[in-house]
Amino acid sequence: KPRAFMAASTDKLHVTERFTLTAADMLEYAVTIDDPGMWTKPWSLMMRLRRADHPVLEYACHEGNIGLTGILAGARRQEQTAATTATPQPR
Repeated sequence: KPRAFMAASTDKLHVTERFTLTAADMLEYAVTIDDPGMWTKPWSLMMRLRRADHPVLEYACHEGNIGLTGILAGARRQEQTAATTATPQPR
């Protein structure tokens, strides 16, 4: 759709994305941007991505962790309060 890429694309925009597994732990992402209403010729980029052993979070889901520090601080405070006010269980 117009302005879908870099807020400057036209209704002639065509985006081609390719994902290729090149090794057990390597993914190749390639994209070609073709918008004759914006650029004189198509252009492409490619990135190699290595598999991570940790969870990968989408940036939009946690908004760069801007608010996460406060959220986690509140949760840790609740945990501390619960731990210090917990009554010992009889044996």
